[in-house]
Amino acid sequence: MRAITIGDFGAAPALGELPRPEPEAGEVLVRVRASSINGFDAATAAGMLQGLMEHRFPVVLGKDFAGTVEAVGAGVTRFGIGDDVFGVVMKPFLGDGGLGEYVVVAEEYGLARLPGGLDHATAGALGLAGTAALNAVDAVAAAAGHSVLVSGASGGVGALAVQLAAARGATVIATARPGEEAELVRELGATQVVDHTGDLPAQVRAIAPGGVDAVVHLAGDPAALAALLVAGGRLASTLGVGPDAVARPDVTAVSVMADPAAATLETLAAEVAAGRLRVPITRTYALADVPQALADFGAGAVGKFAVTVD
Repeated sequence: MRAITIGDFGAAPALGELPRPEPEAGEVLVRVRASSINGFDAATAAGMLQGLMEHRFPVVLGKDFAGTVEAVGAGVTRFGIGDDVFGVVMKPFLGDGGLGEYVVVAEEYGLARLPGGLDHATAGALGLAGTAALNAVDAVAAAAGHSVLVSGASGGVGALAVQLAAARGATVIATARPGEEAELVRELGATQVVDHTGDLPAQVRAIAPGGVDAVVHLAGDPAALAALLVAGGRLASTLGVGPDAVARPDVTAVSVMADPAAATLETLAAEVAAGRLRVPITRTYALADVPQALADFGAGAVGKFAVTVD
């Protein structure tokens, strides 16, 4: 099968040929039709996860996938051959990935069916970013009457977090550069947009003089963002930030790890299929062009970069 792999820590990603994997007991083989680029993929390709996770080279990049079940292992009951599925590759090692023609995943975790109205291309860009966004919005308990500052709002996770928080009735303040980024987050439901390249605290204080109720931290200085919270406010970070980094005992800081349980994926898929949640795909690449997609991602991504796997 064709796949985007790295052969060693920090090696350049390249398109290569690998044997087709086969599912073992409790596993599902998916013929991948679509995937996307995430920060995790860029970090893996750059060798930043060396010493943090086991690498089984050649490592196939890619956390996201959407496609069709090609084969099932012994004991699999939730899925059958021909089912359209999507999800996130969740294994305790790096080796198998969604940026290839086939991937083997466990049936019990990180995998869900596609509902009617959700195509492979969209689902392939939903799993990891959608899960992280939903987990972060849940962690800050966004609700009607609350103000939520989304820092990093124009990226893949942020664009989804803006929509999820706004759907709960929160007033969303989004960070974005003027122009394309600001236009995108406004379209997605941000009430106010602040330019993170300027004096961010002053801009936020002008909107919310007493502070904001919650911060979704996807980018930026966590301590400076936490300083903008009201007493009793909440900060949820996808960047590993916890209480020690914010130096405010009167606020709650939570480090969020994306948890793509089947129920979470099904919830996200249903929202997209119903038209209540938009996956903001701004660029689409062929599998062979993933090295360029990673370079473009590193230069600054607005929305999601999708990958087609034909």
